[in-house]
Amino acid sequence: MPSTLVHIAVAGLLGTALLGAAFDRRAILTVMAVAAVPDLDTLLGLWLPGAHRAYLHTLVFPAVLAVVLWWDITLRSESTLRRRCGETGVRVAWVSLGAMVVAHSLYDGVVNGVNLFWPLQDRFYDLSGHLLYSTQRGLLQTFVDLSPGGGTVEGTTATTHYYTGVDPNRGAEPENVERIFHLVQSGERLLLTLAGFGVVMVRLWGSDED
Repeated sequence: MPSTLVHIAVAGLLGTALLGAAFDRRAILTVMAVAAVPDLDTLLGLWLPGAHRAYLHTLVFPAVLAVVLWWDITLRSESTLRRRCGETGVRVAWVSLGAMVVAHSLYDGVVNGVNLFWPLQDRFYDLSGHLLYSTQRGLLQTFVDLSPGGGTVEGTTATTHYYTGVDPNRGAEPENVERIFHLVQSGERLLLTLAGFGVVMVRLWGSDED
């Protein structure tokens, strides 16, 4: 599964591309920090079995935040966010929410799965797959498979546990349990991580020179 470090790096790429004139050190660090928030449900898993990849990874969480943000900046006579942070703050808020969804929840969804609609629905969805063109079978995709016996819909919070260094196993662990904290799990993700942090550093260097 992608580590928090990888999620942060991907959020850095998205933030650098989408912040536009709002880009500065504080803005990009905010985007990257918000994108890491879903992994806090790892800690919740210590007390609430099945919480990881469900409680804060769900798309319901950013959707609620988006509704609150839209209400504040659109429907209220005076936006609290706009008054305190200006249009820059509004831009950073939207980009941060987008990064949380794309760089974290959906990224995990295509690698091992996420409980996308918890608590409205308690089902983990594994959207990993491939898209290909076959000269005999035509265009094929395996990302979404809802056919009988298909692999898109997985278990529930009652039956699913994702290993983390904080919570290796469901329930109590022995004192000598090995805790492995993954930083980067593949060469592809290493390249993506280096690219993400590299792009952010180059952009920050360029903005410092302006």
